[in-house]
Amino acid sequence: MDPTRAIWDNHEVRVAVDSGDLGAIVRAVRRATPLTLADLAEKCGYSVSTLSRMERGKQPLRDVQVLRCLADALQIPPHLLGLTDTRSRSVRTQRPVARVNVILAPDEETDPMRRRTLLVGLTGLAGTAVLGTEIPSWATNDPVDVLERALLAPPSTDAIPVGITELRRKVAAVRSVFQLGHYTESASRLPAVLSTAMATRAEADNPAEANGLMADLYTLASELMVKLDRTQSALITADRAVQTAHDTDDILTQAAAHRAWAIVLRRTGHADAAQSLIFNSIETLQPDLHRGPEHLSVYGSLLSTAAYTAAVDGDRDSALSLTGEAVEAAARLGVDANHRFTAFGPTGVGLYRISVARVLGDYGTAIEAARQVKPAAIPVAERRARYWSDVAHAYHEWNKPEHSFRALLAAEHASPDEVRYRKPIQQITISLLRHPTAHALSGLKAFAARTGAVA
Repeated sequence: MDPTRAIWDNHEVRVAVDSGDLGAIVRAVRRATPLTLADLAEKCGYSVSTLSRMERGKQPLRDVQVLRCLADALQIPPHLLGLTDTRSRSVRTQRPVARVNVILAPDEETDPMRRRTLLVGLTGLAGTAVLGTEIPSWATNDPVDVLERALLAPPSTDAIPVGITELRRKVAAVRSVFQLGHYTESASRLPAVLSTAMATRAEADNPAEANGLMADLYTLASELMVKLDRTQSALITADRAVQTAHDTDDILTQAAAHRAWAIVLRRTGHADAAQSLIFNSIETLQPDLHRGPEHLSVYGSLLSTAAYTAAVDGDRDSALSLTGEAVEAAARLGVDANHRFTAFGPTGVGLYRISVARVLGDYGTAIEAARQVKPAAIPVAERRARYWSDVAHAYHEWNKPEHSFRALLAAEHASPDEVRYRKPIQQITISLLRHPTAHALSGLKAFAARTGAVA
């Protein structure tokens, strides 16, 4: 019997096709074939968990390559999944998820009073500074302000281009400064390196490599702006990272840029769009995980971010499931590493387990997860500071002020900039200052003064 006809004889398949739900069609055809999720995973190269999300509609099915892979694996005509039978040449396209006219909506780290149209108050700054040129004297006191103005200004025309190897060294150096937890120093270095990258791209015979390094810089700038609670600038730089990354053929650079964009989307209230963006990148990477630790590390960092985003969105089941997938990826990697500056590995996933539990309100679980991590084993100072910040937050919500304050001091020891700029830390500190036991917390007022927290 014709297998296609046998599929059409299945009532579940006919109902799924009539519904137009691609995930339901894949599930119905798989069952009618019959295949298990594991069987289909082996045929198409995606994980069982990813396929399960696709079938249940948790992970949108829009990518033509993914749909064609599923059609081939299920041995069905492409039109059943909304594809034409003609295999057109693959063209890389942008998937703009959000643009600069969205209205900001807060997540847990965004001040509700800052809901405003993107770019309000910033557009007037364009043109006040140029990358690599002189900054007005009134702006030189704050490297973050200098960076924001440089990002909004036209590109410098007088920077000196360098070789790709030298540019890669400069990009790695500024990324390393960020991972040391020196956020203001990173902000002070970024304008000059971006200017050099632009000049290098302009002179390059093949600008793809320079574009990749520029995308890395914009990704870093977005991560930095998130740390410094400059959400508007974070979205601008993440958008530039994505646009520039898609002028390369490097799927790891593209995935890192998508992750940066997704983080800002989550912070601005677009969790669904953020997850869609992350899952698209996960789908792209999955067939290539065998290529080495860089692919596995970027893949694992995407899973970790997706888990945290699901937790922020209140989706407990997805948060825990995605965390489990990240744990599996870390086990497959086997060691704590920093490939592509992801700081991904078993310890890195342990940090996300703390964050996910805390966001879900499971403060006891968060503390227990924290006890399973050795802070000294966290290889990156920025992540070590975030570890202590999460511990402080969990203890604070658990109404253990002394433990919370000790964790804040440990976070400050790891990275003074982490406690100086992170809004949740400021809020916890102010709350501790108002707590009935504040007088017993020796050094609290001095800590508040150092970090700028005012009750």
